[in-house]
Amino acid sequence: MEKQDLDWETLGFAYQPCSYSYTCRYEDGAWGEGSLTTDHTIRVSECANIFHYCQEVFEGLKAYTTEDGRIVCFRPEENAARMVSSATRLVMPPFPKERFVEAVRETVAANASWVPPFGSGAALYVRPFMIGIGETLGVRPSDAYEFRILVTPVGPYFKGGVTPIRLVVSDYDRAAPHGTGAVKAGLNYAMSLWPYEMAHAQGFDEALYLDAATRTYIEETGGANMILVDAEGRLVVPQSKTDSILPSITRRSIIRVASELLGLEVIERPVAYAELGEFAECGLCGTAAVIVPVMSVSDYEGDIVFNGGSDEIGPVLGRLRETLTGIQGGSIEDPFGWVFEICPADGEEA
Repeated sequence: MEKQDLDWETLGFAYQPCSYSYTCRYEDGAWGEGSLTTDHTIRVSECANIFHYCQEVFEGLKAYTTEDGRIVCFRPEENAARMVSSATRLVMPPFPKERFVEAVRETVAANASWVPPFGSGAALYVRPFMIGIGETLGVRPSDAYEFRILVTPVGPYFKGGVTPIRLVVSDYDRAAPHGTGAVKAGLNYAMSLWPYEMAHAQGFDEALYLDAATRTYIEETGGANMILVDAEGRLVVPQSKTDSILPSITRRSIIRVASELLGLEVIERPVAYAELGEFAECGLCGTAAVIVPVMSVSDYEGDIVFNGGSDEIGPVLGRLRETLTGIQGGSIEDPFGWVFEICPADGEEA
């Protein structure tokens, strides 16, 4: 199979239309058959629910070319399950898990020429999403929905790849206690745009949010979960007391890699901002970033510096990242059954 003529190693994290998207509509109480489409636009009424009451949920995963030439995705069934949870919270009809995984397989396979080659540092980003398309003037759930999957080749989420980044504590809150912080919905990300732009204007890479109730505990940034390594080399994963942190699939995978493959002790607990300076390493994790080291966190009064201010990833986070990406890329055996094959290597039978 011939790949697209792209400079794979210089790709940024931006949208580029590919050959096919996937679309399926929910009308009259049932999901339709669904199909691939070459039309990358959505046509809906100006009174569609999405524009007024923001019924929208989405997911993000990646397709990779492995070292032996296969095209694979990483744990798509977990994305399917999380979208069901998100949709249920926003009173949207869940797209069936089995159909979600099959739709991902079909869409990636149809766009196989857009999956970057192994070793390029790039991947095919897969964005399933669902919106309310029924006309709703009054405040109520939509009666019609569209589920779609778009794909686009991307490079690193942060321009520097694994170069350590700088965070600043936001004066704003990302999610209210018992709100929608654990839901992967556009409404949560819209709230983070202003703090993100403020952080960038001040020379930082991202904004870090504290819990909205007490503003004493670490939660996450606008686009990724936080992970920490203490002085004893233990992995510490910040938890929320009010279910306001997004349940990252990458974070859950890191926890298992740490404890079951690398023999690290893992502690999941609320982490107070006041103790942040006691940690040796800090990082952000998520589908787009995988693991990106954090060099420092500022609260306008001073900087908390990790890993001695090094411009390289720390030893523990480095091992975690190398192992997880090795499993995803096929250079390390997958002991968990996480790698989902989309296409066999050229010359192999499916």
